[in-house]
Amino acid sequence: MKTLRNAFAVLFLAWLTLATAFAARHEEKVVYHMNDSSIAMGALNNIRNHLNASPNAKIVVVAHGAGVDFLLDGAKDKNGNPYDAVVQELVNRNVQFRVCNNTLQTRKIDKSRVIPEATIVPSGVAEIARLQSQEGYVYLKP
Repeated sequence: MKTLRNAFAVLFLAWLTLATAFAARHEEKVVYHMNDSSIAMGALNNIRNHLNASPNAKIVVVAHGAGVDFLLDGAKDKNGNPYDAVVQELVNRNVQFRVCNNTLQTRKIDKSRVIPEATIVPSGVAEIARLQSQEGYVYLKP
Protein backbone atom coordinates (compact mmCIF):
# COMPACT_ATOMS: atom_id res chain seq x y z
CA MET A 1 0.00 0.00 0.00
CA LYS A 2 2.86 2.37 0.86
CA THR A 3 4.48 1.64 -2.50
CA LEU A 4 1.22 2.46 -4.26
CA ARG A 5 0.95 5.78 -2.41
CA ASN A 6 4.56 6.62 -3.27
CA ALA A 7 3.95 5.77 -6.92
CA PHE A 8 0.81 7.93 -6.92
CA ALA A 9 2.75 10.83 -5.36
CA VAL A 10 5.49 10.53 -7.98
CA LEU A 11 2.94 10.43 -10.80
CA PHE A 12 1.07 13.40 -9.37
CA LEU A 13 4.28 15.45 -9.09
CA ALA A 14 5.23 14.52 -12.64
CA TRP A 15 1.79 15.56 -13.90
CA LEU A 16 1.96 18.84 -11.98
CA THR A 17 5.39 19.61 -13.44
CA LEU A 18 4.20 18.88 -16.98
CA ALA A 19 1.01 20.90 -16.52
CA THR A 20 2.99 23.89 -15.23
CA ALA A 21 5.44 23.69 -18.13
CA PHE A 22 2.58 23.38 -20.64
CA ALA A 23 0.79 26.42 -19.18
CA ALA A 24 3.97 28.52 -19.30
CA ARG A 25 4.56 27.64 -22.96
CA HIS A 26 0.96 28.35 -23.88
CA GLU A 27 0.51 31.66 -22.15
CA GLU A 28 -2.01 33.80 -24.03
CA LYS A 29 -0.15 36.82 -25.43
CA VAL A 30 -1.84 39.19 -27.87
CA VAL A 31 -0.73 42.35 -29.66
CA TYR A 32 -3.53 44.66 -30.82
CA HIS A 33 -2.50 46.78 -33.82
CA MET A 34 -4.00 50.28 -33.82
CA ASN A 35 -3.51 52.56 -36.81
CA ASP A 36 -6.92 54.30 -36.75
CA SER A 37 -8.09 56.14 -33.64
CA SER A 38 -11.63 56.45 -35.00
CA ILE A 39 -12.18 52.83 -33.92
CA ALA A 40 -10.21 53.09 -30.68
CA MET A 41 -13.16 53.01 -28.28
CA GLY A 42 -14.51 49.87 -29.95
CA ALA A 43 -11.05 48.31 -29.81
CA LEU A 44 -10.71 49.21 -26.11
CA ASN A 45 -14.08 47.56 -25.48
CA ASN A 46 -12.84 44.48 -27.37
CA ILE A 47 -9.80 44.37 -25.09
CA ARG A 48 -12.01 44.72 -22.00
CA ASN A 49 -14.16 41.82 -23.26
CA HIS A 50 -11.02 39.81 -24.07
CA LEU A 51 -9.78 40.24 -20.50
CA ASN A 52 -13.19 39.36 -19.08
CA ALA A 53 -12.99 36.05 -20.96
CA SER A 54 -9.24 35.51 -20.39
CA PRO A 55 -8.19 37.45 -17.27
CA ASN A 56 -4.59 36.27 -17.45
CA ALA A 57 -4.00 37.25 -21.08
CA LYS A 58 -0.99 39.48 -21.67
CA ILE A 59 -2.12 42.25 -24.01
CA VAL A 60 -0.04 44.94 -25.69
CA VAL A 61 -1.60 47.68 -27.81
CA VAL A 62 0.77 49.14 -30.40
CA ALA A 63 -0.31 52.39 -32.05
CA HIS A 64 1.18 54.15 -35.06
CA GLY A 65 -0.01 56.55 -37.74
CA ALA A 66 -3.51 57.88 -37.03
CA GLY A 67 -3.78 55.24 -34.30
CA VAL A 68 -1.71 57.28 -31.84
CA ASP A 69 -4.31 60.04 -31.49
CA PHE A 70 -6.30 58.31 -28.75
CA LEU A 71 -3.15 58.09 -26.62
CA LEU A 72 -2.54 61.83 -26.65
CA ASP A 73 -3.34 64.05 -23.69
CA GLY A 74 -6.97 65.21 -23.71
CA ALA A 75 -8.07 62.88 -26.55
CA LYS A 76 -11.80 62.16 -26.78
CA ASP A 77 -13.94 59.94 -28.97
CA LYS A 78 -16.58 61.26 -31.41
CA ASN A 79 -19.10 61.43 -28.54
CA GLY A 80 -16.80 63.50 -26.35
CA ASN A 81 -15.83 60.63 -24.06
CA PRO A 82 -12.20 60.82 -22.90
CA TYR A 83 -10.00 57.85 -23.71
CA ASP A 84 -7.69 58.23 -20.74
CA ALA A 85 -10.12 56.74 -18.18
CA VAL A 86 -10.61 53.60 -20.27
CA VAL A 87 -6.87 53.34 -20.96
CA GLN A 88 -6.16 53.68 -17.23
CA GLU A 89 -8.70 50.95 -16.43
CA LEU A 90 -6.96 48.62 -18.88
CA VAL A 91 -3.50 49.54 -17.58
CA ASN A 92 -4.78 48.55 -14.14
CA ARG A 93 -5.56 45.17 -15.72
CA ASN A 94 -1.94 44.94 -16.98
CA VAL A 95 -2.55 46.00 -20.59
CA GLN A 96 0.45 47.82 -22.05
CA PHE A 97 0.20 50.67 -24.57
CA ARG A 98 3.04 51.52 -26.95
CA VAL A 99 3.28 54.51 -29.29
CA CYS A 100 5.42 54.78 -32.43
CA ASN A 101 8.14 57.42 -32.22
CA ASN A 102 8.42 57.52 -36.02
CA THR A 103 4.80 58.67 -36.13
CA LEU A 104 5.41 61.33 -33.49
CA GLN A 105 8.39 62.67 -35.44
CA THR A 106 6.67 62.55 -38.84
CA ARG A 107 3.53 64.23 -37.54
CA LYS A 108 5.54 66.66 -35.39
CA ILE A 109 3.77 65.61 -32.20
CA ASP A 110 5.70 66.49 -29.06
CA LYS A 111 6.42 63.41 -26.93
CA SER A 112 5.06 65.24 -23.89
CA ARG A 113 1.56 64.95 -25.42
CA VAL A 114 1.62 61.15 -25.09
CA ILE A 115 -0.27 60.10 -21.96
CA PRO A 116 1.94 58.68 -19.19
CA GLU A 117 0.28 55.25 -19.42
CA ALA A 118 1.85 54.73 -22.86
CA THR A 119 5.45 53.91 -23.67
CA ILE A 120 7.15 55.32 -26.76
CA VAL A 121 8.91 52.75 -28.95
CA PRO A 122 11.17 53.53 -31.93
CA SER A 123 8.84 52.01 -34.54
CA GLY A 124 5.29 50.72 -34.17
CA VAL A 125 5.45 48.20 -36.99
CA ALA A 126 8.86 46.96 -35.85
CA GLU A 127 7.45 46.54 -32.31
CA ILE A 128 4.56 44.47 -33.64
CA ALA A 129 6.95 42.29 -35.64
CA ARG A 130 9.25 41.88 -32.63
CA LEU A 131 6.39 40.88 -30.33
CA GLN A 132 5.20 38.29 -32.85
CA SER A 133 8.54 36.82 -33.91
CA GLN A 134 10.54 37.02 -30.69
CA GLU A 135 7.96 36.87 -27.92
CA GLY A 136 5.24 34.70 -29.49
CA TYR A 137 2.40 37.24 -29.45
CA VAL A 138 -0.68 36.61 -31.57
CA TYR A 139 -1.66 39.50 -33.85
CA LEU A 140 -5.12 41.09 -33.73
CA LYS A 141 -6.32 44.01 -35.84
CA PRO A 142 -9.61 45.46 -34.58
